[in-house]
Amino acid sequence: MITLKEQTDTKIAESRRAKPDFMKGVDEIITQANLFQQGSSALVLGQQAPRFRLPNQEGTDIALTELLAKGPVVVTFYRGSWCPYCNLQLRALQARLDDIHGLGAELVAVSPQVPDASMSKDDISKMTFHVLSDQDASVAAQFGVAWDVPEFLLEHMRIDRQLDLEAINNGNSHILPIPATFIIDSNGSIVWRFVDLDYRTRSEPSDIVNALKNLG
Repeated sequence: MITLKEQTDTKIAESRRAKPDFMKGVDEIITQANLFQQGSSALVLGQQAPRFRLPNQEGTDIALTELLAKGPVVVTFYRGSWCPYCNLQLRALQARLDDIHGLGAELVAVSPQVPDASMSKDDISKMTFHVLSDQDASVAAQFGVAWDVPEFLLEHMRIDRQLDLEAINNGNSHILPIPATFIIDSNGSIVWRFVDLDYRTRSEPSDIVNALKNLG
């Protein structure tokens, strides 16, 4: 099976060939951001997860407390359906969903997109985990993974991608989550996490499954 990292590495290589100047700019932004330790405020192991309640793609509120009553919860933050790396990640997670459920856990994916826009209807019909809308990125901020996106990237989204983030995220035009994944045990504690400011790098689903196995 091709790993998620192999898929994202291929996507990165394609982008470097197609848009070398843009990818060089992204590299510089990520390096500079890491120098200032952006993302260092993310929740760490042993901390309690914020008890959020967010709407799913049908507009129905889903509460973390209710999910934790059934067992551990995997919470992954992603930028939006417009992000190719996010789509690779969500499809890879869907492919391992039976393993996640088999270990008694639930999977929740959170982005700032408004309900019914987090994915296309076709994609929604294929995803069998919770897709939630954190429009103002307030929950991402509580987890310490909200990022004020640099103008270089915002300009790329507006001009090259023709994305209207303000419309997509219902007024939020510049705050996106750092792609991050947390495993929360039934007591509400963070027991595993993956946080990387580089949006091109994602947690491997097999690592998530192995971490759930280690919970016993």
